[in-house]
Amino acid sequence: MTRTALPDSHLLRGTAAGNTLRLVGIDATNIVEEARVRHHLSKTATAALGRTLSASALLAVVLGKQPGSRVTVRVEGGGPIGWIVAEGSNDGQLRGYVREPAADLPLRDTDGKLDVRGIVGVDGELAVTRLLDNGEPYTGSVHLVSGEIAEDVSQYLGVSEQIPNAVLLGVYEEGQQVVSAGGLLIQAMPGVTDETLVKLEANIRHMGMLTDNLRVGGLLHAMTRATEGLDLRLAPGAQPARFECRCSRQRALDSLRFFSAEDRQEMMQAGGQEILCHWCNEKYHLTPDEIAALDAQPEHGQA
Repeated sequence: MTRTALPDSHLLRGTAAGNTLRLVGIDATNIVEEARVRHHLSKTATAALGRTLSASALLAVVLGKQPGSRVTVRVEGGGPIGWIVAEGSNDGQLRGYVREPAADLPLRDTDGKLDVRGIVGVDGELAVTRLLDNGEPYTGSVHLVSGEIAEDVSQYLGVSEQIPNAVLLGVYEEGQQVVSAGGLLIQAMPGVTDETLVKLEANIRHMGMLTDNLRVGGLLHAMTRATEGLDLRLAPGAQPARFECRCSRQRALDSLRFFSAEDRQEMMQAGGQEILCHWCNEKYHLTPDEIAALDAQPEHGQA
């Protein structure tokens, strides 16, 4: 299949209904396609990880207090995919992986769509880890309510963070390529009226699938449809988003410091050591000379 040009991934922020609704959206098409290629994901695994990647970016914007704040989302529901882990930052960096990238299921009999619920499972939880204002990590979790990711993220925000919200997530694939993927999070702010919420709910029902809106007119079109009649006001400028891992050759080398000198000697005698980053599937082949030089190098931070 000929690969088509994909839209650049980006985040948009805005408000509506006189600042009583807060919106954060992401077009993550390029990001999810890169994740698919890097991890050799099946179609259903691509949809599951893609939704979780988009969710991590939205949560990082809503929950992050400082520039570069990161949020990690882990989903484990007992399904064939094992677990899903995604990390997003409020400056648009995302990365993630799944336990079983080749896991797949037939399309659902009911509607012919990818069976994300089936591959994720519902016997487990969604956990979100972030840093508090004092720098301490905090993890909140909720039991899975659907395994479809969007409903589970919405449940987390409502129960653990006390944030009234609506969450839309989606990934659409044609052949072996992701052609649209992203998410939209709408937060109800103090002072929101019942009339506004009724209008918002009606808009979301009528707009159809998020991925259809992304394909028709992009992220702005999706946000406009969701807030039709509610006076959407966009924040200036789109923020670029990308798949980006914090691994490096030096950090791969530093990870060998956790091994004994005898273990490192065996690695050198075997011709070196290969280190695989689970986040991005990058492989680093470390040579015997690099391993031998470890003891003479100062320690670096770990990934």
